[in-house]
Amino acid sequence: MTIAEVSQKFGLSPDTLRYYERIGLIPPVPRTKGGIRDYDEVSCGWVELMKCMRAAGVQIEALTEYAALCQQGDSTIPARKALLIEQRDQLAARMQDIQCSLDRLSQKIEHYDQYVAKREKQLLSKTLRPE
Repeated sequence: MTIAEVSQKFGLSPDTLRYYERIGLIPPVPRTKGGIRDYDEVSCGWVELMKCMRAAGVQIEALTEYAALCQQGDSTIPARKALLIEQRDQLAARMQDIQCSLDRLSQKIEHYDQYVAKREKQLLSKTLRPE
């Protein structure tokens, strides 16, 4: 696949794809004889993984470390697993914080819903009262 096709498929700009490759976030992409990037299934798998991880808020530094460890071979499997566990734990903590914020916002919205309902009831009772 060309960089334009991969860009469209994953919703990342060609500049972002080149940047990811340049900093080692994804391994070097195979190239045609003419030097044009030719993303294969493995390259696309890396792009998809990195997009997912970035969307989850994983820092670039952790991802470049992970990619570098992968390229070093199977001897780094324990270190890779530890890195992923650490990132998962950080994400779970952020999700818990977000859930607390969401719950608090829902409580505030409910408070306003109750206030509006009470005010409407008061206004209706005043307008329906005979003079």
